[in-house]
Amino acid sequence: MISTGIMGGAGYTGGELIRILLNHPHARIAFAQSRSQAGKPISSVHTDLKGVTNLTFVTTADFNATPVDALFLALPHGESRRFLSENPIPESTRIIDLSADFRLNKDSSLSARKFLYGLPELSSLEIRNSTSLANPGCFASALQFALLPLAKAKKLGPVSATGITGSTGAGVKPTETTHFSFRSNNIQAYKTLTHQHVGEVEESLSRASGMNESGKLSFIPWRGDFTRGIFVSAQLDTELTRSKALDLYRAFYEGAPFIQVTDESIDLKSVVNTNRVQIEVDQVGGKLVIHVAIDNLLKGASGQAVQNFNLMMGLPETSGLLLKGSAF
Repeated sequence: MISTGIMGGAGYTGGELIRILLNHPHARIAFAQSRSQAGKPISSVHTDLKGVTNLTFVTTADFNATPVDALFLALPHGESRRFLSENPIPESTRIIDLSADFRLNKDSSLSARKFLYGLPELSSLEIRNSTSLANPGCFASALQFALLPLAKAKKLGPVSATGITGSTGAGVKPTETTHFSFRSNNIQAYKTLTHQHVGEVEESLSRASGMNESGKLSFIPWRGDFTRGIFVSAQLDTELTRSKALDLYRAFYEGAPFIQVTDESIDLKSVVNTNRVQIEVDQVGGKLVIHVAIDNLLKGASGQAVQNFNLMMGLPETSGLLLKGSAF
């Protein structure tokens, strides 16, 4: 069994990592750290795990006593770089960071470690040979699934996109815009045209196209009145017919185990609680419209991190990730 550790196990993404790895056929959890919950049973924080695990959260100081093969960093943005700077990790330990600290090219190095941007559907071969990985953001993942096939085919011009996300995307700590009284029966646009994930998306699109510029992305995110999931819609001018666009998308994602491309209507509930991606390809007049649905905590975070772990460890890509969705 491959030994794993989790830094930041008390939050939403840390909790999802624990749930997945407890049932992973090739992994075991050596420790899960939490600064705020150290010494407490994991099941006292993630109460759905009562009777499932007897593990307790460890402190930051304790983790060094337990060497692991792979270390997941589910820490707040900005803390992963500081943690790694203060706590040298053996070069043999694979690191998968779920924060934004190493996603952009200009931020991808720390001492001898060079972090690879880890979107499996874009870089699976490189991920298999990587020891340090920056897990993509949730909105960034959905937007890339929508646009990468066009970038690869050099058919990507200026794009307008919107996306709506559940409240778990903002993290476990309550804020003015995440608590129930605000979110219930409410929708709000935020970070209009300034969302932090746009930079990593544009870098991936440029990489896929082989061009320095691969089309300007204008993105407006929305806060939704639900807990889980992301639904993104992107549109651009095109000469492609719907049939040719479908062929392009299906060819790009051929062999990708979690991607389903369709010309039928998709919905969020079909992917929530899974690592799956649904992509709807539509064409109206001279506009190509791409809809994408993912679970923000799974394919947008922890599920994708475990998918990357599987690739890095030479395991079947779907190990531990054949999860049951909730259709109703």
